Amino acid sequence: MSDYEKFTEEQIRTLDRFVTNTSDNIFVLRNLPEVIKGALFSRYSRSSLGLRSLLLKEFVLGEETAFSDIVGIEMAKEHEQAVAIKKAQNFYDRILDGYGDDSIGELGGAHLAVENVSIFAAKVLEDCRIGGSPLEKSTRYIYFDQKVGDQYLYYRDPVLMTSAFREAYIESCDQLFETYSKLIPPLTEMIEKNFPKDPETSKVAYKAALRAKVLDCLRGLLPASTLTNMGIYGNGRFFESLIHKLHCQPLVELQEIGSQSFEELSKVIPSFVRRADTSHRNQDSFSRFYETMQAEVKNVAAHHALPKSEAEPGVKMISHDSDAVYKVAAALLFATGESSLEDLNNYCHTLPEEEIAKIFDAVTSMRENRRHKSPRALEHAQFTFELVADFGVYRDLQRHRTLTQERQLLTCNYGYFIPQEIIDTPLEGEYRNALEHAKGVYDKIAEDLPEEAQYAIPMAFNIRWYFHINLRALQWLCELRSQPAGHPSYRYIAQEMARQVIARLPQFEPFFKFVDYDGHELGRMGQEQRRAERSV
Repeated sequence: MSDYEKFTEEQIRTLDRFVTNTSDNIFVLRNLPEVIKGALFSRYSRSSLGLRSLLLKEFVLGEETAFSDIVGIEMAKEHEQAVAIKKAQNFYDRILDGYGDDSIGELGGAHLAVENVSIFAAKVLEDCRIGGSPLEKSTRYIYFDQKVGDQYLYYRDPVLMTSAFREAYIESCDQLFETYSKLIPPLTEMIEKNFPKDPETSKVAYKAALRAKVLDCLRGLLPASTLTNMGIYGNGRFFESLIHKLHCQPLVELQEIGSQSFEELSKVIPSFVRRADTSHRNQDSFSRFYETMQAEVKNVAAHHALPKSEAEPGVKMISHDSDAVYKVAAALLFATGESSLEDLNNYCHTLPEEEIAKIFDAVTSMRENRRHKSPRALEHAQFTFELVADFGVYRDLQRHRTLTQERQLLTCNYGYFIPQEIIDTPLEGEYRNALEHAKGVYDKIAEDLPEEAQYAIPMAFNIRWYFHINLRALQWLCELRSQPAGHPSYRYIAQEMARQVIARLPQFEPFFKFVDYDGHELGRMGQEQRRAERSV
């Protein structure tokens, strides 16, 4: 037990339920609602008491906290706990407002399940980068050919369903799902024939890798309206920001997700998301700012003759800092002495290439795998890439957090991707026909409803977006996304980004030592085999 904290036997019995130990200096809170944990940590920053003493004095014994009602001698039932939290809401709101700024919202979190939303909506949810950890249903492990009530599982936007495009939209989406379902057996047979099972590979691993290959090839047929499930863990600040933005989105689905998320999160972390209530002044202010800003940008853009650019599939480095090598070298040396960063930058400009190479070798030579992360000094090098790839690839790469990215409206204007495995086979015609038909339907809808028309677009169609990213984050992305288990399309992009950096700045090549440039026909095989061996 710490020298300045002494607890009675009764206090220790009380604390045992809420902390992992009552004697050491390091412990974890448990069996407490998020609102109590957040308020406790908020108060902690302005108190001379230890956290356990503070918990006892101001929360367990506090009259305003409704602690016993919220937690109870036995854990309270959920609805009773919610009522108790509501009763004590003013206390917790006052604590959270009075003992910190917006960062206090990071002290409480929740797990939010978001089910039966479109994969298009899932991308909007995942676009909020900091403070949230999303996990989405995979298109490579799960077959998306199921029906419920004789209907394929895709989002039926209420605006579309009450428009003149209703029947065309439904017919197009149904055709995409039917083609997807129809092509699974023949494509499976074709790939199985071209890549027969090795006798040393387990049957379970082979089947899993084969299924992943087939579904990777066919996912381009799935429309952006395809229903998916998500799990999101986030802190209060993340959820408040996310809901702020969802309330302002033009699509009904996104607005409904925002409202429903607020309602459910208010049952668990009400003090952390209260400012996202549509009636709260903060939400009202944000909505006016966001909507006016968006309208003004579009208005300004409309007064300019913006160039129409071709969109060739691939990745292109748009810009980089020509001094990046010296900046990274200087930042690596900074902590080793007493020099200013400016002097080190100037000094590194005078060094011959072999000396720069020695500095970089000092931080790369001992890396044994991609999980050995490089120092923050690499963040001094910045790159901007523009990418044109199918929406499925965008889905995969958009999830990276430590970068700046923006996309354009999803359209059918930049062509579509056909997997190599399908080209020049009897399946290609049906694949193309479904995509071309969907494009015709999209073109008609987009004339009147460009936002809603995005739901009709199959994932095979290309989208244009950009990454602005530092070298450290790029190293992680390229080494991770080039691994054999990855989808071939995004493996190529990861490989190409690394190649383009090395071509411009060859001194950075050692930082990409775990980029896998090889081709892998059944890329999941190795991982599935290891999984099968572990299960034996």
